[in-house]
Amino acid sequence: MLGLRRREFIAALGGAAAWPIAARAQQSAAPLVGLLCGASEAEWASRIAGVRRGLAETGFFEGSNFAIEYRWADGLLNRLPAMATQLVDRRVKVIVGVAGGASAATAATKSIPIVFTTAGDPVSQGLVASLARPGGNATGITLLVSEIGPKRIELLHEMLPRITKVAFLANPPNNSEATNRAQAAAQRLGMETMVLNVVSESDIDNAFVQAVQQRASAVYVGGDIFFINMGKHIAALGLRYALPTTLTEREQVASGGLMSYGTNQVDMYRLAGTYVGRILKGAKPADLPVQQPTKFELTINLKTAKTLGLEIPPNVLALATEVIE
Repeated sequence: MLGLRRREFIAALGGAAAWPIAARAQQSAAPLVGLLCGASEAEWASRIAGVRRGLAETGFFEGSNFAIEYRWADGLLNRLPAMATQLVDRRVKVIVGVAGGASAATAATKSIPIVFTTAGDPVSQGLVASLARPGGNATGITLLVSEIGPKRIELLHEMLPRITKVAFLANPPNNSEATNRAQAAAQRLGMETMVLNVVSESDIDNAFVQAVQQRASAVYVGGDIFFINMGKHIAALGLRYALPTTLTEREQVASGGLMSYGTNQVDMYRLAGTYVGRILKGAKPADLPVQQPTKFELTINLKTAKTLGLEIPPNVLALATEVIE
């Protein structure tokens, strides 16, 4: 009996000794996801939390059964191609390309699955063959910035019917289609338009000065990643020069912009996270259609309106998802 207990003890001890090795092996086998983001970690924190939430909905928890290799370009988009190559070299299982990271990711690999979010049309950008049948190694979410631009102009016109001239801030390499559509909508409503090309922070300051000099009544800010990164600065300039601003991000309005209209981006990033989880379970990007938003949110900053001496019509306030006071 004593010998049996001794053998059982040794077997148990051996199992205990082997357990950490097995645990380490299981941990090392956990899939590695690469996240490629053109913005900074602080600016994109809530959106990336949405990605993690989507992954959790599909049974994946960071640090438990998968890991993320992060690459942040901090607004310097020319860094993205090298960062994409680094993730490919790390042999990640999936690359999440956001805030300008999608094109760099698809240029870096045609075999590793890619899940993207993009403000524009992923077909015209060359990311997928079609929305319904992506066809390659990439799929994801389009935020429909081009399509919602005219609606933003219509809401601005309803809010401030006396507007006669709108200045459009445009980043020439990106979203020209979105700017053109919004500009056409303004002209249909009888508003004069002017386009101010902006590629640097100093250009933004100069653009507001030009808008004032040319008697613009409001400023339309594109949904480009550059403008999103500069949202607080743009909102401050709108207040300084007493120019109402229409934006794409709720956070920009919270910083002092007048209004924003767009998708709930945290929820759209959550959907991207569910796609990552499905791919980790074996789904192919080519079989996952590009998803589009079905809900849009209007945010209005009443404090900014009062500062600018504007009265928002009750019918427009009734449409608002959120009113910041």
